Amino acid sequence: MQYPTPIAKLVESYMKLPGIGAKTATRLAFHTLSMRDEDVTEFAKALISVKRDLHFCTICGNITDEETCEVCRNPSRDRSTILVVEESKDVMSMEKMREYHGLYHVLNGVISPMDGTGPDDLNIPSLLKRLHDPEIKEVILAMNATTSGEATAMYLSRLIKPAGIKVTRLAHGLAVGSDIEYADEVTLLRAVEGRTEL
Repeated sequence: MQYPTPIAKLVESYMKLPGIGAKTATRLAFHTLSMRDEDVTEFAKALISVKRDLHFCTICGNITDEETCEVCRNPSRDRSTILVVEESKDVMSMEKMREYHGLYHVLNGVISPMDGTGPDDLNIPSLLKRLHDPEIKEVILAMNATTSGEATAMYLSRLIKPAGIKVTRLAHGLAVGSDIEYADEVTLLRAVEGRTEL
């Protein structure tokens, strides 16, 4: 038995979201059917608003509903450090920590030839432009510990170092609570390289 067209289309729409398979999409579609009309309307408005009202910060590339993001507008941020991340969600993760007080730069992706993404597809020119500011003393590369993340970090490092700015990388290694025997070689190597004195 096939679902009525509206439900089938909604299931298909939910399946376009990452990590949502047919069963979960079906459950979400039927849950949507049982929601109050006002809640469905608000949900639809929120989806439209995300696409219509958000854009990239003209300075750092983070998502914002204004010309510049909240971090770039904040005069109390440490302007000597820029932490470079892959996506806007990485900024949110760093901000939850409440320990980093510098600036950010969002690449909106990583170099990945397999996916057809090269340096020209990333928010790199505006990063290089920002480095002309004599206040900038350090760039922290915070790409994910993936092949594409590593390639992007190496590429950026080669571009930034000639400017005389310190380039650092976030430490990678063993997660708290993990066992050495289950860690892969790259993780163990990063853990050894990032060791600290006790």
